[in-house]
Amino acid sequence: MKNAMDRLIEKIKEMNNPTVMGLDPRYEMLPECVTKKYPKDIEGVAQAIMEYNKSIIDSVYDIIPAIKPQIAFYEMYGIPGMKAFQETCQYAKEKGMIVIADIKRGDIGSTATGYSNAYLGKTTIDEREESLYDIDFVTVNPYMGTDCVKPFIDDCKKYDKGIFILVKTSNPSSGELQDVKLENGEEVYKRVASLVETWGEELRGENGYSSVAAVVGATYPKQLEELRKLAPHTFFLIPGYGAQGGKVQDIALGFDQKGMGGIINASRSLMCAYQSDKWKDIYSEEEYAQATRAEAIRMKEELNHFIK
Repeated sequence: MKNAMDRLIEKIKEMNNPTVMGLDPRYEMLPECVTKKYPKDIEGVAQAIMEYNKSIIDSVYDIIPAIKPQIAFYEMYGIPGMKAFQETCQYAKEKGMIVIADIKRGDIGSTATGYSNAYLGKTTIDEREESLYDIDFVTVNPYMGTDCVKPFIDDCKKYDKGIFILVKTSNPSSGELQDVKLENGEEVYKRVASLVETWGEELRGENGYSSVAAVVGATYPKQLEELRKLAPHTFFLIPGYGAQGGKVQDIALGFDQKGMGGIINASRSLMCAYQSDKWKDIYSEEEYAQATRAEAIRMKEELNHFIK
């Protein structure tokens, strides 16, 4: 039976593009041609973010299968920012894109249930259920163990959604905890990967991949290759490409022999393409969306060359 991961894989195949565009907007990153239209207050910032997000979604929705808004960059602008987050998710879904909300939630019991109800499931109000965000996937921090992950898995089953669990992250200090060896010599990240495989057994779809998936950074290619073998039914969300320095030939190690099994996140390199050395002499600030599209096409071609 098809699951949430099958739908993501189908979108990747349809567009021949294993890319997810991170939407991590900060006010200082936005082009002046957008910000000058709005007041210099929280409401104005949220309006500018929404215009910017819509423009770059419009520029790539036919070539990129998914977006990944990082909720921190919306929360920092308060209620107007969260409204922009909700509207961004809705707009992307209207355009046919898969939405992966990067929320990295993880807490015990009823608290985890509350997070999952908000982003994956439904909130009950006087026996009436209401969907607040209707997001396809969220990221989850498993540090507190099975009982902090189970509510999300339950909602994956109930509402046909998916989660990406942090396994080996792309940041420089990830090894301080994730690379620590246990008494049996196994690293923590490998233990978490094994748990993810187990947690996802009941949610494997037609393509063999579970809707319970993993975040594995492109900046650690040795671990990426190890985890691909260790967790054959686990789909990878792979951050670290572009601005963080992940190399495409290393990223290919996270894919299976059919060229499947992962989706690669790019945030700044796509969002701020108009500022990059590759495109700033070709596209003006006002053409920021065209620059994003050009970089998306270049990235797609580069990834397909190495992955296949």
